[in-house]
Amino acid sequence: MSTLEKQGKKFVQKTAGYEVKPHPQSDRLYHIEIDRQVIKDFLAKVKEENISVQHLEYTPYARRIVADYLLQLTGEGFQDVLRGILHDRETGGYTIGLQDETVDTDEYVIFSTALSHLAGTPNFDSMTGKYYARFTVGHTDNSDSYLRQAYRLFTMHTDGTFVDEPTDWLLMMKMKEENAVGGESRLLHLDDWKELEKFSTHPLATHKFTYKAPSSKNVGQEIQRATFFNDNNKPCICFIDQFAYPDTIDEAKYLKELSDSMESDESVVELKLPIGDLVMLNNLFWLHGRAAFEVNPELNRELLRQRGRFAEI
Repeated sequence: MSTLEKQGKKFVQKTAGYEVKPHPQSDRLYHIEIDRQVIKDFLAKVKEENISVQHLEYTPYARRIVADYLLQLTGEGFQDVLRGILHDRETGGYTIGLQDETVDTDEYVIFSTALSHLAGTPNFDSMTGKYYARFTVGHTDNSDSYLRQAYRLFTMHTDGTFVDEPTDWLLMMKMKEENAVGGESRLLHLDDWKELEKFSTHPLATHKFTYKAPSSKNVGQEIQRATFFNDNNKPCICFIDQFAYPDTIDEAKYLKELSDSMESDESVVELKLPIGDLVMLNNLFWLHGRAAFEVNPELNRELLRQRGRFAEI
């Protein structure tokens, strides 16, 4: 019996504006399908009101306005569904998209902004100096992290490890993709990880490791973070292998064994995300990474990222 069947598929529903379905690739996720007419009306409203990406960047309240446009078209219950899924420990994630109604990447940014502001408030992204980040993955790369390196595994991690602010949720949207084979998003729900208890009860589980970001992240501070912490009496995780600075060999071995265990776990989901779709996850108990791409000199993928904190309810 799947996770969703065990809990009675509590968020599965169909309304005039959208339908919430079990996700075809994961028992832990939902897929939300917005009615095509709602999407057309949303994009038309944005155009009618002259809402541009630049306007969203320069005028923070406009981000809430586009969220309201979407809410008016889907119905007030839509926000409760989105927040309910993200807060629900049994699931904590969903995919959603624009149903091929547009290929305009500016409209992708606006749509993702509406969704993120229904969930809460995005954090400032120091890498780009905006509330969101757009970045490409191609054949060559000279960056100082694995984010843009196409041909190697981007290991399991959570976001926000090296910043001193809550990072409750993460949104990732596929903007463009050409000549790409592989590169699937790899996801692991903490409760599906076979060795969770082993690592979450280890003497180093609550040790505060130092995290330092590389220069490309534009974050100069050092942060001390415990790998495991409790939220609602359940273990949560804060971890990325690239930016942790252990002080001893034993600490380094703990982190390596933890990372190796997650990478090899049989419950890892390799999510196939179409262009114009996004996945939104609870960052406290979902880990994410990326499979390697097959080598292709013409490889080009562009992604959008937003991450932030939940609204006070």
